[in-house]
Amino acid sequence: MAQTDQGIQAHGRAFITGSIEAVTGIHIRGSRLAGAVGGLDSAVTRDPATGRPYIPGSSLKGKLRSLLERHYNKSMQWSTGGVRLHVCYKFDDRGRKMPDREAYARCEVCPIFGTPAEFGVMPTRLIVRDVPLNEASAQRLSRSRTGLPFTEVKWETALDRVTATATPRPLERVPAGAVFAPMEMVYTVYEEADLHRLSHVLDSMHLLQDDYLGGQGSRGSGKVVFHDLRLAVRARDRYTEEDVFDEGLALDVLIEREKEVILWLREKLLS
Repeated sequence: MAQTDQGIQAHGRAFITGSIEAVTGIHIRGSRLAGAVGGLDSAVTRDPATGRPYIPGSSLKGKLRSLLERHYNKSMQWSTGGVRLHVCYKFDDRGRKMPDREAYARCEVCPIFGTPAEFGVMPTRLIVRDVPLNEASAQRLSRSRTGLPFTEVKWETALDRVTATATPRPLERVPAGAVFAPMEMVYTVYEEADLHRLSHVLDSMHLLQDDYLGGQGSRGSGKVVFHDLRLAVRARDRYTEEDVFDEGLALDVLIEREKEVILWLREKLLS
């Protein structure tokens, strides 16, 4: 990792942009304090300025991290806000928890997605932006007959296993076919190992396509697909210039070209 008198120095940044299509209805729950549209108890997250649904960057990044943690069978020993995460810790002779620098260097998760502040000055590589509903989908959904602005209501039934009493409940979702764009992930390269770590980001995106985003995934919601991916970089010594690897790519194609991507990043950022 490049070190200067001022601290850690980045070689540059890679930008993965594209779009996210909801193959099935998607439900990312909004704040209970925001006030649900139409009195729904389980309303989606909306942009307060436009009323349009969007995908919070925190939800997308958190799901990518969670899938990668499970994929690599990481221990989940850190708890924050009621959520358990993997962090590379070890215990000293007195049983005190402390950062495990060697494990961190080998970890597929922590360098990319970040660590708690007490871990020390270890930079997070991946930034994930909020993803708005694109204009075409917003226009189409504003004219739909769902009865709600940009969304639909999916009715589900909870069945009491003892009395067989059915309790219907409404779930607000963004309908299937909606496209969220522009999606942007910013990946900072600090050292040679970061070139190879980028493959873990692509793997987590692939895992997400086979899983779900948001809630109620086991009951059909949240299947998504990444489309029209574009990979570009800005090097530290010429940051106003952007070099493009390729664009209009499917995720599978970008993953298949992984070795080519790493060589290209090395040439643009480390040469």
